Amino acid sequence: MDLGLAGNTALCTAASSGLGRASALALAREGANVAICGTTPEHVEETREELEAAGEGGVLAVEADITDPDHVEAFVEETVEEFGGLDHVVTSAGGPPSGPFTSMEDRDWYGAYDMLVMSAVWTLREARPQLVESDAGSIVAITSRTVQEVSDGLLLSNAVRRGVIGLVKTVAREFAPEVRANAVLPGAHETARIEHLIEDAVERGDADSYEDAYDSWAADVPLERIGEPGELGDAVTFLASERASYINGATLAIDGGSMRS
Repeated sequence: MDLGLAGNTALCTAASSGLGRASALALAREGANVAICGTTPEHVEETREELEAAGEGGVLAVEADITDPDHVEAFVEETVEEFGGLDHVVTSAGGPPSGPFTSMEDRDWYGAYDMLVMSAVWTLREARPQLVESDAGSIVAITSRTVQEVSDGLLLSNAVRRGVIGLVKTVAREFAPEVRANAVLPGAHETARIEHLIEDAVERGDADSYEDAYDSWAADVPLERIGEPGELGDAVTFLASERASYINGATLAIDGGSMRS
């Protein structure tokens, strides 16, 4: 299926690893120009090479910290300068520290808010003029299933990520009809972070093998497995495309059916 993204330009924040990277790769495979940022130089360079091999579009890969508004502004400006415009934005961010309420201090809350919410605010503020001028403007926010169903030990993610949903639902009305905005709510996907968590469980003796630990992650998923990052990337790319032209203000759970709410 041709998603009509060839020649479009997509900016993906925090996309040098994980689900952001998977989304950038899916967009590149559709022929879009893709701009990504990250804070780890080797990851940024690895992603650049992978994106260049994935499709025919151009690639911009830069080091930028999405918790710094000046970095975000420069990243958007460099993308527009490189490709002459901007059609799609995919916002992503790393996970905040885990732990219960009693272990969190003020700096943890403020840090999580900047990482998860303000990074998206700063990105959309800078990108909006370009998105409005595009005839294909779209926003997809990668959040988490925790915005609908809390997870034990993930207080900051449970509480703070919900602000992203409020942002998306609001701009879906304010930016329309020129720009659509949607969110995806991923469950567990076999990213490097999940692989490390599984390996840590084996090292602690909580599981006998990688396969046993994986099975415990997948135990409550009706499809009996956790997701592949590319599956999330494909959904993000569809939502950005003209094939999803009447989908606006939606929140799509991508978790194999594990969420009960």
